[in-house]
Formats: sequence, C-alpha cells, structure tokens
Amino acid sequence: MPLIKVSGLNIRMTKRKLCPVCGEKPVAVNCHHGDKIYYRSRCDSCIRKSRRLKPRAPLWFKQGYRKKGKCDRCGFKSKSDRQMFVFHVDGDLQNVDWNNLKTVCANCQIDLFLNQSGWVMSPSVQGF
Repeated sequence: MPLIKVSGLNIRMTKRKLCPVCGEKPVAVNCHHGDKIYYRSRCDSCIRKSRRLKPRAPLWFKQGYRKKGKCDRCGFKSKSDRQMFVFHVDGDLQNVDWNNLKTVCANCQIDLFLNQSGWVMSPSVQGF
C-alpha cells in the first residue's frame, strides 16, 4: 500500500469500499489516527440525505413462511409477535423447507440454547 504525505502526516492509502446504500460512491472518511484511516458506513451524499439500507427479509419470509401465534414445542399462545422466533431444525439457514422451520417462544428458545439441540435461530428483522 502506498504511503502519501498529507499536511505532514504519512497516511497509508487503502482502497475504499463502495457505499452499500447507493453502490456508486466510496464510503466517507471518518477520521485519521496516526497513519490509520477510519471510514464511515455510507458515502457523504447518503449521509446528508439520511438514506439508509432497507432491512432484508429473511429467506423463510420470502418463501411464504410466517411466524405462528403458537409455539411448536410447548403450545404457548403469544400476545405479541415479538415473543416468537423462527428456528431451523437441521441447523442449515439456507434450508427453508416448511418442515425444517419451527416457530418457538422465548422460553423454549432459552431451553434450546441451553440444551444445545442443534436448532439454529433464523436471523429476524423487525416486523417479520
């Protein structure tokens, strides 16, 4: 990596990533500490315009699976969707076969983690 002298500082140049929001401009420089450069997560124009990445829907949601109001392990009926989580029985997050997906309550989620059952919790996005 080439060293560039800027106002008396030796700065090591690295290739900046493109902005994940617009995909066009490089991410903005946040600050310099010594010869290290710290970058922001978005480009200057996306920061000024308050543009952010839209949350991606999980694969199970795209395939039409929805969280149930009842736990598949204990039968608990939830009042809120936030109490329920989607788990992959075989541990493969790419396998979105409905037989592989289970809706589990918060209590059973803790039990699954403590017993190391092999079930893997799907990444969830607010509102899914």
